[in-house]
Amino acid sequence: MDIKISPSILASDYANLQAELEKCEKGGADLIHLDVMDGHFVPNISIGAPVITAMKKVCSVEFDVHLMISDPYFYIDDFIHAGADIITFHTECDSDIQKTIDKIIAGGCKAGLAVKPDTPVEEVFPYLDKLSMVLVMTVEPGFGGQSFLESTLPKIKKLREKCPLIDIQVDGGINTKTVSLAGSAGANVFVAGSAVFKSDNPAEAIQTLRNNARV
Repeated sequence: MDIKISPSILASDYANLQAELEKCEKGGADLIHLDVMDGHFVPNISIGAPVITAMKKVCSVEFDVHLMISDPYFYIDDFIHAGADIITFHTECDSDIQKTIDKIIAGGCKAGLAVKPDTPVEEVFPYLDKLSMVLVMTVEPGFGGQSFLESTLPKIKKLREKCPLIDIQVDGGINTKTVSLAGSAGANVFVAGSAVFKSDNPAEAIQTLRNNARV
C-alpha cells in the first residue's frame, strides 16, 4: 500500500491558513486533513464548509474531510460543494450509515468510515465494499495533542487482514515513533498535526514520517 501523510489543519496557525497550506503542499503532503466538529458529537467546535471552500481556492492537495458531527447525512452536500475529495464520518453518528455513504459517492467523493477507540472495528465490515478508506481513531476524537493509544493496534491488524487493499487511516498522537507502530499494524494513511505544524522544517517532518511508516 502507498504511504500517505495527511497533515491535520487542527494543529496549524489559523491566522495564516494559506501559508500553512503552502507548507504542506511544498512539503509533499499527500492529503490535507480537515477536522469538522459540531460541539455535540465531540466536545469541541472547529471549522465548517465556508472555511474549507476558502482553503480549496489556494491549495491543490486533496482534501481529507473528517466529520465529527452527529448528523453528517444532512451536511454531505455542503462539504462536497466546498471541495472535499474524501469525506469520512463515524459509525457512532445518528445518520443512516449506508445512506450517508451512498450520498457521498453519488456526489463524486470518496467515502470513509471512522471508529472511535472503544468501537469494535467490525462495525465497518458491512460497508467495506463501498468504502475507499477506514479511519481507526488512535485517540478519543475532539482535541489535538493527545497521546497515541496502543490498544487500537489490534483493530488495525484485524482490518488489514479483512481487507488487504483498503486505505487504513490513523488519527491521533502520530509522531516519528508511533507512525512505525501503526504502520507495522497495517495502517498506510497517517494524520499528523503537531508533528508537522510544530516542526521547524515541515517538509523534513513529512518525509521522516513517511520513511518511518515503511516497515
